[in-house]
Amino acid sequence: MGIAELTRNAVDVLPEGGLEAKLKLGRPLRVKLGIDVTAPQATLGNGIPLQRMRAFQDEGHTGVLIVGDYTARIGDPSGRSAERPILDPEEIDRMAARFFESAYTILDPERTEVRYNGEWLKELDFAGVLRLTRTTTVARMLERDDFANRFAANEPISVSELLYPLMQAYDSVAIEADVELGGTDQLYNLLTGRDVMEAYGLEPQVVLTTPLINSWDGTKMSGSRGNYIGLLEAPDDQFGKAMRFSDEMLLELYRLVMEREPPLSEPMQAKLEFARFVVARSHGDEAAREAEEHFDSVIRRKEIPEEVREHSLPAGDPVHLPALLADAFELSTSEARRLIAQGGVKLDGDAVNELDLPRERLAGAVLQAGKRRFVRLNEAA
Repeated sequence: MGIAELTRNAVDVLPEGGLEAKLKLGRPLRVKLGIDVTAPQATLGNGIPLQRMRAFQDEGHTGVLIVGDYTARIGDPSGRSAERPILDPEEIDRMAARFFESAYTILDPERTEVRYNGEWLKELDFAGVLRLTRTTTVARMLERDDFANRFAANEPISVSELLYPLMQAYDSVAIEADVELGGTDQLYNLLTGRDVMEAYGLEPQVVLTTPLINSWDGTKMSGSRGNYIGLLEAPDDQFGKAMRFSDEMLLELYRLVMEREPPLSEPMQAKLEFARFVVARSHGDEAAREAEEHFDSVIRRKEIPEEVREHSLPAGDPVHLPALLADAFELSTSEARRLIAQGGVKLDGDAVNELDLPRERLAGAVLQAGKRRFVRLNEAA
């Protein structure tokens, strides 16, 4: 495979010549990637560094996924204007398990090592924390763009936030990382890992960053924004979302996600091929074929699917439509009202704009929210 495949689409590989030197050690390298347990599952964007980890695994190296169960109690502010919310241990475990399941659509489980950083961070006493803080300076930390911007705007920065890059760096010390992967927004943290490893007498890790992928709305694909394709999402949803990208974005999507050049065909065919790839990687070829058939009938021909799940009507007459939508499709009532106002709610294919509907009008009808979500309404047994 060679170094060209290991560094495919990389933005930074630091220091120059460092990866070549690591590869000459003649042993499996330990390739680290910290996971974001605030996201419900790995996304298409997370898949970019995961693909690089898989390339290392295919060459016989070990991928090490670091679950930031301890650092999640602080929150990484990378690229954000404020701290992330702190999660409780049960929520961290639940979201981490979901992330692993989705990440294994790309990674080789046999060559993946999973570690929780609470394993070593909870063992640090106060003297150990002070030793860690001596590896850098506040001035160096304020070189980081998000901290610098908040400091210049006289916005608060907690000491715990300043400690986050050091805690992430100490993860590299604990597992003796050879390479650390991350998006370009993690460059500061990854470079801090090199400094801290050297301060602890270890050979510093090589830093490899990958691009951040933009979503169909032109902003960074993010779990918190909801503009993402989850690697474990239902095939129909994955296919439909993949088709939302503009023709102009196809070149980047092929390069970063499919890791090849787009075909010399019309944009629609290229987009369909991309959507098939996204679904097939997670769910298999048959699921991709079925998802394309669903998209063709429901989205392009605007037909109602033959198989629609059943949903019981609530008690009462008339039925309050926003509440019904919220229950049937896991929406908030405000989202439901907005969808009704936008003409995105239909009964048996006809748009509905009333908020309260007679029960007899709903019983047996197919309720549609947006382009891809359907339920058939029935009376509760």
